[in-house]
Amino acid sequence: MANKGKKAGQATGSEAGLPHLDTLKKLRIVIRAAQRHSAWIEKQCGVAGAQLWLMQELEEMPGLRVGEIADRMAIHQTTVSNLLDTLEKRGMVVKTRDPVDQRAVRLALSDDGRKLLASAPKPARGLLPEALRQMEPEQLAQLDRGLQELLDSIGMLDESYGLQPMPFTM
Repeated sequence: MANKGKKAGQATGSEAGLPHLDTLKKLRIVIRAAQRHSAWIEKQCGVAGAQLWLMQELEEMPGLRVGEIADRMAIHQTTVSNLLDTLEKRGMVVKTRDPVDQRAVRLALSDDGRKLLASAPKPARGLLPEALRQMEPEQLAQLDRGLQELLDSIGMLDESYGLQPMPFTM
């Protein structure tokens, strides 16, 4: 990776014997890239990144229920409901009762929702989720192990954070 902005004679993290700083810089780059992509999405199509991802899931599988969307996006059902309420008010999503089980609500994109999704920037799921989907299984497993080690070294963390979208996608 190029060291843009590095002054002559200035050591990088690993050159200075601090490889953890190189890793920190890479994490910053990943988060900032995802943040910038999400802001670009919202500017281009007027919906937040998490909303666009939800719309992509409904495009691929119309008729999903709230819990199924939550599973596909790895977020809490309450968060999905909040995203859906906003999209429904804007006319992007249609809710219908399941004919077999009237308690269940099925979800689909409206015509306006499909038009917006078709014209929206890609990847609709967001930069980070799509990049992770494209990784080879062993690379993804290695990254997962490394992140788990990082979490373990941090110590007491709230596991529910994992079911919350990145704040900049909301």
